[in-house]
Formats: sequence, C-alpha cells, structure tokens
Amino acid sequence: MNPVAAFAAAAMLFGSPDPATRFVPRTVRAGETAVLVFTRTTGFRHESIPDAIAAVRRLGTENGFSVDATEDPSAFTDVHLAPYRAVLFLLTTGDVLGEDEQAAFERWIRSGGGWVGVHSATDTEYEWPFYGELAGAYFAGHPEIQPAAVHVEDRAHPATSAVPENWPRTDEWYNFRANPRERVHVLATVDETTYSGGSMGADHPIAWCQEFAGGRAFYTAGGHTRESWAEPLFLAHVAGGIRWAAGIESGFCGEIQRSVPRRVAPRSAPRLVTPRN
Repeated sequence: MNPVAAFAAAAMLFGSPDPATRFVPRTVRAGETAVLVFTRTTGFRHESIPDAIAAVRRLGTENGFSVDATEDPSAFTDVHLAPYRAVLFLLTTGDVLGEDEQAAFERWIRSGGGWVGVHSATDTEYEWPFYGELAGAYFAGHPEIQPAAVHVEDRAHPATSAVPENWPRTDEWYNFRANPRERVHVLATVDETTYSGGSMGADHPIAWCQEFAGGRAFYTAGGHTRESWAEPLFLAHVAGGIRWAAGIESGFCGEIQRSVPRRVAPRSAPRLVTPRN
C-alpha cells in the first residue's frame, strides 16, 4: 500500500484528522453566528459523515449560521472555541478529546456554549463524566435499520415544531444504558411496538434537550443512514436543534419531565427545511 493510501486507511479506522479536516482558527464577523461541526471517530465510523457535513452546511446557509467542520481536537482550546455559539458532535465515536481539550470544552459550555449531539455522539467519551451528563445518556446497542414510529412530545420546541406528532421514519434505533428522562426534557420517543429490537420499554426517549452547567444541550438519536441527510423532516429537526443550542431561537428545556409526559402544543406555521440536490 502506498503512503497516501495507508494514511487514508488509518484515518478512516482510527479517526486521525486528514489535512482536509484539520482545524483553521476562525475570526467571526460582527453579527455572525458560527457553529463548529466535529466528526472525529476513534471507534466505528459512519459512511454518512460526508452527507451529514454537507447537509449541515446547507442548513447553515438556510438558517443564518456559518459552519466550520473538523476532526482535529486542537480546535478545543479556549481561544479556538470562543467564536462559536454551538459545537455539533456529528456521528463521533470513542475517545475524541484529550484532558486539556475536555477542560477547555467544559469551560466553554459553562460560559454559555451550546452542544448538539447526533446519533453516535452518545457512543462517545464514556469515561468523561461531564460529557455523559451533557449528552444525557450513553449508547447501549441497536437492532438492524428498520422503520418505526416516533412520537413527538413537545411540538413547541424548534427541534420538533416542524415534524408531525406521529412521525414514521427509518433509521438505526439506539437503546441507551439508562432512560434519561429524569435528567433531560424529552422531545420525542420511539414506539417499540412498531419495530423489533427495542429494549427500553414503553418509554424510549430518542431526542431531548436540557439547560446544563450554564450552557445548552440538544441530542437526537437519528442520522445513521445516508438517506436521513436528504430527509426534509429530519433536516428540519436537526436545524431546529442547532438554532436552539446556538441561541438563535428560543425553546423550553428547563423543566424535567419525571412521569407521563405532557403534550406541548405546536407553534403556528412551522418552517420546513428542504434539502438541495
């Protein structure tokens, strides 16, 4: 194998940042909202990562935020994180940050930063307690990709205002090590009676948010498949989560739902995000 091919193979397997995804420090213009997309993997790597990055860039253009994408952990310093309103852990896996990077990220969250986690963001950093609390839950396993019914609990939040209360879609449905409901505000659940392989029972949260340690956190378990990133409703879901985490749009995430969830009425005229070809 030639050196270039060997490097590419190692980057794919172990998550080493290739030159195209190394971090370049940003200077934000006045009035600009910047989002950092972080896609480093040291475990399983999703083939949908390029589709997801491209989709988030389109969402930024359509929703008023600029996007930088990197797999380089050197982005996680006080100076480098300062320009960003939100950091998106997009299909990350494994241990992706060192101790110094973790400390800088914690300080950034405590200063008001917003975190967005997509799918395997909960299959990330199992030995970092702060991250576990921020994410809300850790991945336990999943069945095969298949259709299922998602039930939206909060149709007023920006992440779920544009999707139907009963939302059929196909994805890889994560089970979690523990139900996060007592620690987060649940936005949507997946109905285990509509697919095979669920292990959490009648209450299976699949998207949630919380105000945490001075910052904000939004997570969705969807996004495994390449097709997800061309799905208008899923893109609207992700866009709303980013807009809320970045402080562009308000949404209620402060009260923890500890029992049977209440239904929250939708806002008027929700906006759909349409993927571009």
